[in-house]
Amino acid sequence: MKKLRCVLLDDELPGLAYLKMLCGQIPALEIVQAFNDPLLFLEKRDELDFDLCITDIEMPGIDGLSLARALKGKLVIFVTAYKEHAADAFEIDAIDYLTKPIKLDRLEKAVQKCLTVFEKQTAAPQFLRVNTDKGKSFLYFSNVSMISTAEQDSRDKKVMLSDGKQMLLKNMTFDFLLDSLPADQFCRVNKKDIVALSAVNHYTHSEVILKTATPDISVSLTETYRKEFLQKVASAGLIT
Repeated sequence: MKKLRCVLLDDELPGLAYLKMLCGQIPALEIVQAFNDPLLFLEKRDELDFDLCITDIEMPGIDGLSLARALKGKLVIFVTAYKEHAADAFEIDAIDYLTKPIKLDRLEKAVQKCLTVFEKQTAAPQFLRVNTDKGKSFLYFSNVSMISTAEQDSRDKKVMLSDGKQMLLKNMTFDFLLDSLPADQFCRVNKKDIVALSAVNHYTHSEVILKTATPDISVSLTETYRKEFLQKVASAGLIT
């Protein structure tokens, strides 16, 4: 069974302990960490690998609604003693809204909804239809080692494939590519290069070496993108 990695958040310790106890009885959940301070959670969120946040709404420092808006791409279930926030919660695409005292069967139903949404999200296409210098083609993510700005025209992008071949994408922006590529498999490392994490051979503070069918390729790792790169290679298990 697929498990959802979840973070729990409630500023009241008894409520947090009760929520943790309920979640521990749901086989589909794996508790990553529990917080009673929302600001501390936001400070540490980039270090955590989680799919779902189960959070209270009325908390000191930052309310749960504002917190959920900051968790782009994460599933959210609200648990609260107040019914009046329900409309706002669903406006920001919360999966469910539970009022305290929470019952186990009601929480299980909410988690099942999350699983359904998560499975749809992770069933994303594994290729992209693109325009190339040779016509329309399919760019399969698993075959990509690196994408770079083309030297002759910055509007075009040069793709280095894992077999050593190249593909020239016509009039393609990095923003579009980063939105289309699986975020956990690719990372921008400087203004001109996106790398596939699966192609990373080794790296230093300022350089990434990619293994390819041709001799290894070296690209710069700049300060702007270093933190995100290190987080992604850690999540992918590339840091030992």
